[in-house]
Amino acid sequence: MYILFFLLWIVFNGKITTEIVVFGLVIAAAVYWFICRFMDFSPKKELAFIKKLGYLIRYLCVLLREIVIANFATLRLICSSSHEVEPALIQFEKHFEHDMSKFLLANSITLTPGTITVSVEGDVFTVHCLDKSLAEGIDTSEFVQLLEKMEGVVS
Repeated sequence: MYILFFLLWIVFNGKITTEIVVFGLVIAAAVYWFICRFMDFSPKKELAFIKKLGYLIRYLCVLLREIVIANFATLRLICSSSHEVEPALIQFEKHFEHDMSKFLLANSITLTPGTITVSVEGDVFTVHCLDKSLAEGIDTSEFVQLLEKMEGVVS
């Protein structure tokens, strides 16, 4: 975080001189100290975030891939006259230690075309699917596996 603050200082100044670098180092240190002292941040939390960063980037790539795949699947359902659409409302239970994991899973499901997270109550997710074929494997999807790995890194 300290390095990020310093780089932001350099970018916002638009040029690099000795004075800007020295002031940047001091100001970045002061801001980092303030955040650690008053905003419940610590180098330990920063390391945990860095460990999760690889999984988070992979999660975003998987999300983008699944959005593209679901777009074509939904388009096929809508444009196909031979297949009758059968909407489904499913519930599945998934225990996560952190609410952020529940938040990410629920929003990832909603962002994927053809599915909407209706509610999350405790560990129970209720999802509406445009067709019951879209509901298959939703509780064991790659999203869930990556979120479980991310939580394992934190513990």
